[in-house]
Amino acid sequence: MIEGIIAILAGLILLTGLLGVIPAFGEHLEKFAKWLGSFQGLIGIIALIVGIWKFGSLTSIMLIIAGIMLAAGILQTLPAIGDSLHKVSKWLGSFQTIIGIITLIVGILSIL
Repeated sequence: MIEGIIAILAGLILLTGLLGVIPAFGEHLEKFAKWLGSFQGLIGIIALIVGIWKFGSLTSIMLIIAGIMLAAGILQTLPAIGDSLHKVSKWLGSFQTIIGIITLIVGILSIL
């Protein structure tokens, strides 16, 4: 349950620029996602921890990927592994929309 909620939040942040095109309530989702964006690093770290803790499902894998993308700035400060994680995060950034859509869908499905 908790991994589904975190996946939905991470997916919304990753899709911030695209949510406005959804008819009827896209504008409200966009505002919410922009507000969530101010907690991007924190949500990224939580997603990474929950993904590792609950490892073994598609939701946990998507949480790890989204967590690395969202917490890139924080992870870069870690000694020894920070530079490698930052490079991975930059590479994943080119797939941000796809990862955001998959993370959001997986999060919704895991709650249902």
